[in-house]
Amino acid sequence: MLAAAAGSAGCSPGARNKVEAKGSDTKPPNFIIIFVDDQGYQDLGCYGSPTIKTPCIDRMAAEGTRFTDFYVAAPICSPSRAALLTGCYPARVGLGNWVQRPDSRIGIHPDEVTLAELLKGKGYATACIGKWHLGFLPPFVPTSQGFDYYFGLYHNLDLEADYLADEGGVPILRNGQVVKRPADPAELTELYTQEAIGFIRRSKDEPFFLYLPHTMAHQPLGISEKFKGKSAGGLYGDVIECLDWSTGRILDTLRQLDLDRRTIVIYTSDNGPGPGASALPLRGRKLTTYEGGLRVPCIAWGPGHVAGGKTCRELATSMDFYPTFANLAGAGLPSDRVIDGRDIGPLLIEPDKAKSPHDAFFYHGNLGELVAVRSGKWKLFLNPQPALYDLEQDISEQQNVVKGNGAIVRALRDKAIAFQEDMRRNIRPAGQVR
Repeated sequence: MLAAAAGSAGCSPGARNKVEAKGSDTKPPNFIIIFVDDQGYQDLGCYGSPTIKTPCIDRMAAEGTRFTDFYVAAPICSPSRAALLTGCYPARVGLGNWVQRPDSRIGIHPDEVTLAELLKGKGYATACIGKWHLGFLPPFVPTSQGFDYYFGLYHNLDLEADYLADEGGVPILRNGQVVKRPADPAELTELYTQEAIGFIRRSKDEPFFLYLPHTMAHQPLGISEKFKGKSAGGLYGDVIECLDWSTGRILDTLRQLDLDRRTIVIYTSDNGPGPGASALPLRGRKLTTYEGGLRVPCIAWGPGHVAGGKTCRELATSMDFYPTFANLAGAGLPSDRVIDGRDIGPLLIEPDKAKSPHDAFFYHGNLGELVAVRSGKWKLFLNPQPALYDLEQDISEQQNVVKGNGAIVRALRDKAIAFQEDMRRNIRPAGQVR
């Protein structure tokens, strides 16, 4: 176990970074995606939390770019993760329906080209450390989906643990081999941090992609004694402050190894908050298609690659990392399939000048159904009756302004119909083992 110290010395306010001219470093950048679980929009200091202290992530935001209108593709775990790794709405890859349980026979199809596979093809070392939740049979596990190294849990620790009770509980795995059983939620964040730092040190001389999907802050919450009771936000706040410590350790390691100017780090969440937490000022939470279910905090950091001290108010999504990182790594996108993500490189470089590459964003529910569409500042719920919200004036979705805005409603509905027709023509199945 790592010796964690609350309040790392590396978390003081940082200076703004200047984006270097393209081509100033001939090596492609490293990529790290820190994908936490069930974190609310406001639950970071730099997003306005009144009770949770996150100095390391706040410094990350001060040195990088903070997104205000960033969306994941689903309000629930498995579909959101599928979207991140494929660059597609989860329904497009057959994984929009709820979550994968330990008895599931499906997962990411072997023919999908994951972000890890895309980067591995360009010589990147790849690792997934944390919660997988995208299929548990051999064709679907991380080491079958482009990751050279895996450490963590294939499962959740809530009701899924009941499926594995007779086998001793949910195991911690390293490349398919059981390291410990059952997993203790109180130690996972620190274990993942230790493993992540080890991978970074081993891979420092080659380009690498680290996908770090934390188990926290999903129920059941767990925290070690060194973080317990430290936050004014209760146990949930303790968990977020430990995630802040973890993020600080990752960034400090990059600085110590002189990798900071060669690495882009993303911090975001897989969906909105679960029970006991809030997405204020957004309405709703996990499992809903209100803003609180899919709009999440996101910070991009990368001295020399990402503008520092900036706030981006343009719409961006977790699916966008797929084409963005591919472009930065010099990897071509698959030409035989639709990719829903868009290259947001310009938003990273000039977040206060560049425009969103998305004409519209489509909100899907827990079963993969299309529920709402956003274009510009307007969000339209489609069923059972249209409801229209102006998200610039009404971020909390309290005032339905459908009356008097018939032209906007029709335009958004037309976008939804066109999207559904495209989805029908270009849908791909999930992988399945019978």
